[in-house]
Parts: sequence; structure tokens; C-alpha cells
Amino acid sequence: MTLPVTRQATIASLALAIATPSIAQTTAIDAVIVTATRTPQKASEVISDTVTITSDEIARAGVGSVTELLQRQRGLEVTRNGGPGTNSTVFIRGANSNQNIVLVDGVRIGSSTSGAANWSAIPLSAIDRIEIVYGPLSTLYGADAIGGVIQIFTKKGKGEPALTAFVGAGSDSTREADAAISGSTGKVSYALSAGKERSDGFSATRPGNFSYNGDEDGYDRKSAAGQFTVQLAPGHEAGALFLYSSTEADTDAGAGSYNAHSVQDQNNVAVFSRHQLLPGWSMQLQASQSRDKGGNFSNATPAGASQINTKQTTYNWQNDIQLGGDTLQLLAEHRKEEVVSNTAGLTRDRKTSSYAATYNMKRGAHLLAFGARNDDSSQYGSKGTGSAGYGYRFSSALRFNASFGTSFRAPTFNELYYPGFGQPGNKPEKGRNAEAGLQYNDGKTQLGAVYYRNKLSDLLVSTTPCPLPGFQFGCAYNVNKATLEGVSLSAQHQLGDFALSATADFQDPKDDTTGKQLARRAKRHGNLAVEYGTGPLRGGLEWQVSSARFDNAGNTARLGGYGQVNLFATWQFDRDWSALVRWNNVADKQYELARYYNNAGSSVFAGLRYGMK
Repeated sequence: MTLPVTRQATIASLALAIATPSIAQTTAIDAVIVTATRTPQKASEVISDTVTITSDEIARAGVGSVTELLQRQRGLEVTRNGGPGTNSTVFIRGANSNQNIVLVDGVRIGSSTSGAANWSAIPLSAIDRIEIVYGPLSTLYGADAIGGVIQIFTKKGKGEPALTAFVGAGSDSTREADAAISGSTGKVSYALSAGKERSDGFSATRPGNFSYNGDEDGYDRKSAAGQFTVQLAPGHEAGALFLYSSTEADTDAGAGSYNAHSVQDQNNVAVFSRHQLLPGWSMQLQASQSRDKGGNFSNATPAGASQINTKQTTYNWQNDIQLGGDTLQLLAEHRKEEVVSNTAGLTRDRKTSSYAATYNMKRGAHLLAFGARNDDSSQYGSKGTGSAGYGYRFSSALRFNASFGTSFRAPTFNELYYPGFGQPGNKPEKGRNAEAGLQYNDGKTQLGAVYYRNKLSDLLVSTTPCPLPGFQFGCAYNVNKATLEGVSLSAQHQLGDFALSATADFQDPKDDTTGKQLARRAKRHGNLAVEYGTGPLRGGLEWQVSSARFDNAGNTARLGGYGQVNLFATWQFDRDWSALVRWNNVADKQYELARYYNNAGSSVFAGLRYGMK
């Protein structure tokens, strides 16, 4: 018998409460969060539900991709069509990949045709930290922030010049190398990094897939990133940043002996300035451009290539005004999306102008936040969103949070214009989310429990038969409603030399129109980690678990549940040198995240890191 989500959560809450003496905390109480309010804010004063993945955690993880790192976090699920170089989807609290926003240093990335970010093109070597904010953030970031926002921050320069380098190799002939230099001299700070990864991989598909081929499907990725900042005068600075990544991955979609492959490029550039105009008034300006280029080459002739390129150009003007202990934020934004494709009808553009205001208050033990935004698009018209949040500190360690927010997702260019499928009249999806939670953090022990309920309407789905004439194989249409409901639990604790942590998510992502479970989303998933560290040695174990999911909307193609155990260790054998080793999927568990697509079996990766300051 399947328990209702609320009863499951009650049982899990009791289990975590009993386990509290042996579960560990790693996030500082006053860590600074940027994404939740678009400005640096102490974690103890942030009402939104957040997680930060630090640079130390990324270095120790030894994982092969950003999605492997995200898969370890609560509230997140990942699907992949094969190995690290292939297409991936990240769900936040059951929200689809096109219902979430991904930012790199404030620059929105993603394809305007699919609505999703290209995770395979983001290099781990360039990342300083990752912030995850759960829940609707359309009042801050506009369209598509229904389930949450993931922001990746690349490395910045400060202090004396520092050089780091890494080289590693592992199973499937995987090899990786990267190097970075950063620092500051006088009024100039800088950070530059470059990396290269290559793997022979494994077969992306399994028997049963229409394009099954048992050969190895490897990938080749090269990347570079950089930031430069100049202090113009006290309180005034300007800078520029860039990110370049190109991934070529083999696929099982070719004809005959041709090596079918995909090419995914991600290119970001931005210029910015920050100004302290008055003691209580700061202003930020940023102009950015993000290019997502994708091509699938299924045979050796040009006719076999499908290419879609997205360019997003964005201008931001942000003002943060301190009013005593309160903060008023005023924002203006203009974004232009352009698609160029060799698919007839997809070469289009649309423009969106946005204005927003938020107000954050502190009154003793009370925290209050309000926000409103209007997005005016040349394609879907005007959309207004709003949010309100409340937090109450029972003590310096224990706090209650509650919030309500509206959000929307803009139709993708595929849903609007793809030949034989898109409908130019499709409307944005709408979301209404309410949540409440408790957080405990005394600097050694951290506990969290959040209940959320996100009601979606005008859900865009592939409908067969299409209610409009002329669509023989169905069309994209606003027909469904959905509910994303669940409880997300977390616990961490430092017990001597042991750091222990656990997460558990109990959710019910349901299509209300059909009563079916939303595809590729489990009702239960979680993580358990035990890490031991003394002196120069650290080592640990991770256990990732998930219940069964379905690969299709009709819930007829079942994907079984799974559990995977990973081991990792690091050794700081010199002041500037360290080594790491990671053994993933120790038991060689065979499982599917997508129907008839493989995941890596038991695999080992080892590396050597140098860091000079």
C-alpha cells in the first residue's frame, strides 16, 4: 500500500528526529546567499528554501559532471540519455527542466526551442559554487521560474596570485585536465581557467531502443572561463566575464558505419558595473549575451544534420535601497530571444521587457518579504506575478518560514512554431505555490523540513488527437493541470571526526487531468552520506536511492527503483598537493533513468590536484 505523502513525511520526520545525534552540518549559519534575493544576504535572513554547494564540496566530490553533483542534493532528480556528455534533464521538486531557470553568474542560459539548459556544456572546472533556490521566483527572474532557480558562480580573483591545476583518469578511458590562475593586483582582480575532458564512454542505449547500437559512445569537452574586475573609484567597479564550452558526444542514431554525434556549445559574455551611489543606495548594471548552439549529426551528409541555435541578449538595471534595516529593490530588464534553425518555421525572435519591485523587512524576530513583477512579451503579452514570505526566529538556531508565490512558464519556440506540432496561440503555463517549513542550525547540527504545494494550470502537453484540425500526429496544447506536492527533509550533524548527512523527499507530482504520475519523477528519493576526516585524510560513503518512476505520461512504461553506493577519499599529502579517488556504483547496479538508456556501471576515477598560493 502506498502511503499519502503527508503520512510518509510524518514517518520520515520522526525517523530524522531520532537520528539527530548522528547526522551532520556543513553550512555556516551566516553563509551568504545571492540568488534568493538577487543581492548578497546572510543565510539566516533568507526566507526561501536554499542549498549551497561549496567549492570544497565540489573538489572532494570527484564527480564527472554538474548533473552528478546535483543528483546528490535534496529536491532534485536527474535523467540522462546515456553518459555524462549526453542530454540531461534536472527536475526541481517535480518541476520539469523547462519550468526552472539556470543562471551562470547572473546570465540566463538555455535553449528557447526546448526551454531547458544544456547541462553537458557546463564545465565543473570553472565552478566556484552553486546556489539552489526552491520554489517560484518569477517575481525576481521572470518566465520559467516555477520550480526554482539554479545559479552557478564561476571562480573570481582575490588576494595574492594563485595557481591551481588538476589531472585525473578513470574507467572508460576517461581523462581530464584543467588549470586556473586568479588573484588581484592593485585595482584589478582576475580569474582565468581552462579545461579538457575526454572519455571513450559506454553504449548510450540498451536493447529495445529504436536506435540501439552496442558500441561505445564517448565525449570530448573543452572549456574556458574568466572574470576581470577593475575598481574605478571607492565604491565603483566595472568588469567583464566569459564562459566557453564545447562538447561533442557520440550517439546511437547513425546510419551504417557513420559515427553519429551531437555538438553542444555554450558561450556567455557579459559586462557589468556596480556603484555605491549613496551610503544606502547601490546600483548594478549588466549587459549579457548567451549563445546555446546545438547540432545532431546522424549521417555524413548535410541533410542528416539538425541544427538549432539560441541567442539571448539581456540588459539589467538593479537598485538596492536601504531603508533602516529594510531593503527596497527596483529592477528593470529587457531580454531578446533569437532562434536560428534549419528546421522550417523555427527561425524567430521575441522580446520581453520587465519591471519588478521587492521589499524585505526585519522587525525583531520577524522577517517579511514582498515582491511584484510584470513581464511584457512581444509574443505572449503581459504577465504579472507576485510573492509574499514570512519568517519567525524562535531562537538564534530555530526558525519558521512560510511563503506564497505565483509564477509562469513561457511557451517554447517548439511549442509555438515547430512544423506539425507547435501552435502560435499557445498560452503560458501558470503556477501558484504555497509552502511552509522549519529550519534548525546551531552551527553544528542542521535540520530542515519543508512542505510545498504548487498548482499548475494551462499545462502544455503533447495532445493526441489535437483539438485543432490539420495535426495528424498531435500537437502542443494548453490542456492539462498538475499538482506538485511534497515534503523535503534534510539533516546534518558533526559527530567528532564524522560528518553525517541525510535527505529524504516525499512527493506526488501528478497530472490532475489524467490522474497519472508525471513522467520520470519518483514519489520518493533521498541520499545518505557518511564522511570521516582526520588530519590530511578524508573519506566517505554515499547512498543514493529512488523509488520507481514512469517513462511516459500514460504510466505504462515503468522505470524500476534503484539504490547506488559510491565511495570517495582525498589525501592532502603536501601543503600544495592532494590526491582523490572515487568509486561510483560500487555494486555495479544496472538501472534506467530513461527508458532503454544506459547509465555507468561500476567505475573508478582518480586525480591529482595542485594548488599554490
